[in-house]
Amino acid sequence: MFTVKNNLFFEQKEEVVIVGLYDRPIKFEGELAKLDEAMTGELTELVKEGDISAKKHEAAMIPALGRIPVKRLLFIGLGKEKQADFHEMKEAIGTAVQQMKKLKLASAAVALDSFVCENISVDDAAHAFSEAFGLASYEFKGYKQPSNDPEQSIEQIAVYTKANAEEVKAALHVGYVLSQGTNSARTLVNTPANMLTASGMADHAKKLAETYGFEVEILEKEEMEKLGMGAFLAVNKGSVEPPKMIALKYQPQEEWKDVLGLVGKGITFDTGGYSIKPKDGLVGMKMDMGGAAAVLGAMEIIGELKPDQNVVAVIPSTDNMVSGEAFKPDDVITSMSGKTIEVLNTDAEGRLVLADAMTYAKYHKADYLVDVATLTGGVVVALGTDKTGAMTNNDAFFEEVLDASKEAGEFVWQLPLTEKDKQRIRNSKIADLNNSPGREGHAIMGGGFVGEFAEDTPWVHLDIAGTADMNKAGALGPAGATGVMARTLALLAMRRTK
Repeated sequence: MFTVKNNLFFEQKEEVVIVGLYDRPIKFEGELAKLDEAMTGELTELVKEGDISAKKHEAAMIPALGRIPVKRLLFIGLGKEKQADFHEMKEAIGTAVQQMKKLKLASAAVALDSFVCENISVDDAAHAFSEAFGLASYEFKGYKQPSNDPEQSIEQIAVYTKANAEEVKAALHVGYVLSQGTNSARTLVNTPANMLTASGMADHAKKLAETYGFEVEILEKEEMEKLGMGAFLAVNKGSVEPPKMIALKYQPQEEWKDVLGLVGKGITFDTGGYSIKPKDGLVGMKMDMGGAAAVLGAMEIIGELKPDQNVVAVIPSTDNMVSGEAFKPDDVITSMSGKTIEVLNTDAEGRLVLADAMTYAKYHKADYLVDVATLTGGVVVALGTDKTGAMTNNDAFFEEVLDASKEAGEFVWQLPLTEKDKQRIRNSKIADLNNSPGREGHAIMGGGFVGEFAEDTPWVHLDIAGTADMNKAGALGPAGATGVMARTLALLAMRRTK
């Protein structure tokens, strides 16, 4: 995909070269000054006339008209040099990639050193470019009949720089791997529920295990019954699809200790059960396995980058359907932990499957737990669609997760979880817990319920109900699934090895 070259970029035959442009008093310096000279000062004139802008995210495609071997120059505005930001740079590069896709080329190039400044090293620029390129290039093909217009995607990128080629290659690799794990999560979430069942998700996990040498374990219904996974199995009762409890283990260390547990909600479709959703609320419920997709995407990244951190991933997967067998409001069920649960809302099923998954992750000796789930509509009301809600029982561990999310550029905001909140979750006359204490503080009630099964294990809950998909396209991808938290989880594992 990426070839690093130490040549002068504008002296090469390329269909298009992406060039970063900072808003400096002198716009063209160094290599860019030589480029402007080769273009007989035309670039300076275009800046003066406003055809080329250094403002953030402004893109301008300039034909070289034979003045240089490069056919086109694609300038992308990066804003003020002193305000340069890694994540904003990814957005700017994404804008350029969206422009470049319209040309339907098989190859392209980037003048990497034009993105370097005091705040952005050449390695940072390489990482930002490859990650942004991978994310912005993503498309979910869907199931339409093939069109007569042949598709063309960029398969080769020449990266021009004066820096050490091997170091730049390493940074490009990391950024691209992060994008591809995220894109895998996007594809899982975008896939319709009739085409991605729990069995299909288990098959995907098996393929990851084969590719990266993970240990894989898929529990069938009979095995879950023996282990007492009554909370998970209750949700599956209305379905004709068999449930799957999926576990992937990555063990780079000799001893299975200091284990990071990643738990992802894998509800492949959620009708709400007998607490059925309104018709508008049913549309889009194929995305209710966004947490599982994030965990599987993270495991793909971990398999590629091989951090020295033991990881166990646990995914409870089923759909939540209505039938004569389905569980009902007022039922009392017994979780794997032994805790009993009064069911007041069958649409609060995510926390039930996560309850047994959390216990099962601890069964696999997880010392730290992060659960990821499209858990509550309440988090969308509270935080909107650009912030992931979080809760924790351990501030030090939460800081680790928060730092990883900042590195990934995925916004996380902590919600409180008080003793009064826990008392509401434990307020049942006939069981240890109730699964739906009411609408007030809905996101906190959902996350707090899951926390009851973390017990004393350091734990962070990430509610991605608002961030798992986008209604409209952005610089780094189309409308639909975002793959949110795949990079955060993978970076958490990588950071814990430092």
